[in-house]
Amino acid sequence: MRVAVIGSGGREHAIVRKVHESPSVKGIVAIPGNYAMREIATVISRVGVTDFEEIAGICIDENIDWVIVGPEAPLSEGLADYLEDEHDIKVFGPRKLEAQLESSKAFSKDLMAKYDIPTAKYETFEDYGAASAYVKQEGAPIVIKKDGLAAGKGVVVAMDMDTALSALHEMLVLSSGQVVVEEFLEGEEFSLMVLVNEEFVHPFEVMAQDHKRAFDNDAGPNTGGMGAYAPVTHISEEVRMEAVREIVEPTARAMVEEGLSYFGVMYLGAIVTADGVKVIEFNARFGDPEAQVLMSLLESDLGEVLENMYNKKPFALEWRPGFVAGVMLASKGYPGEYTKGSSVRIPEDLAAQCFISGLSVGEAESIVTSGGRVLLVSGYGRTIDDAVKSAYDCVDRIEYETDTLFYRKDIGSRAMK
Repeated sequence: MRVAVIGSGGREHAIVRKVHESPSVKGIVAIPGNYAMREIATVISRVGVTDFEEIAGICIDENIDWVIVGPEAPLSEGLADYLEDEHDIKVFGPRKLEAQLESSKAFSKDLMAKYDIPTAKYETFEDYGAASAYVKQEGAPIVIKKDGLAAGKGVVVAMDMDTALSALHEMLVLSSGQVVVEEFLEGEEFSLMVLVNEEFVHPFEVMAQDHKRAFDNDAGPNTGGMGAYAPVTHISEEVRMEAVREIVEPTARAMVEEGLSYFGVMYLGAIVTADGVKVIEFNARFGDPEAQVLMSLLESDLGEVLENMYNKKPFALEWRPGFVAGVMLASKGYPGEYTKGSSVRIPEDLAAQCFISGLSVGEAESIVTSGGRVLLVSGYGRTIDDAVKSAYDCVDRIEYETDTLFYRKDIGSRAMK
């Protein structure tokens, strides 16, 4: 089969690599891709992820059998609908209505409430006055979420009232739309990727854990993810199965009950509380940076997996033993304002351990920063300690201009206690 991967970040870099390893895959096109994919895929950088007609034309010209959509924006805007309905091209990624599970926090919370799927208590607001009154009534800590897509940065975990009210002011007064105000949940978080075709689900047997906050010890603002590791062995298999039984399977059934046909990845961001496992969020695609570490451990043919999911044919996923840890190098200032164009050099022998998110080719073929999250550096080990050490040893060998990049130094620390 021939596969097109939509997206240009580290998650898509990991997917392209995994598809390249698949014996069933005979060719790969990356749209728009990035420079690091050029050796294993045809990279078409002139086309954006929401240029639906251009994407369709490329897929037809390249005889594409499967399209794998990496980022959330084209899913929420209906890329799957367009390719399937207008051109009969198979897409691994949910259609626009189903992608609301991520693109609308209000939709997902209302779905969970209707079908008794365990999650935090919440209310939805459009008016600042009503929202601020509710927050004052509930008290801090409390969680404020902007409805809609925000690249992982539309969530404020407010530990005090000033932070909560400031977040509401920014989301409802300085901009328009809805916010979801949630009860603050305490516990251990984990990410579970689930392959879904309507009521047919195959949860990954391996969990990952992301590090959302910008700085060490979970300080600073939320980001798109500053690092991840897998598997998460200090959270038991019983907890994973509870999540599957109480959350994943009921959510898949709920979508069918609502007349929706979900096909793609359902990302469950969950938390283990004193009252059991609860949903923090759903995403409608692979996580980033979780995909990078999970794809590094997955040994199955991803092309065959897609066909099995499409046909609702039971299968087993094969996993490499050991652990993978990934450390994200980000531009100084991220997730706020940052500069681009700083030089970065990756030693040739480390290229296979790096997943590119925000690097591009500059003058004289130099590699320069072009985004907030720049690259994820991974390390493998038989133990989590070995994997983390390997990752940070590799980080030390990445060359960049002083004070242009930063990274967390505590990735994997929860698993190493």
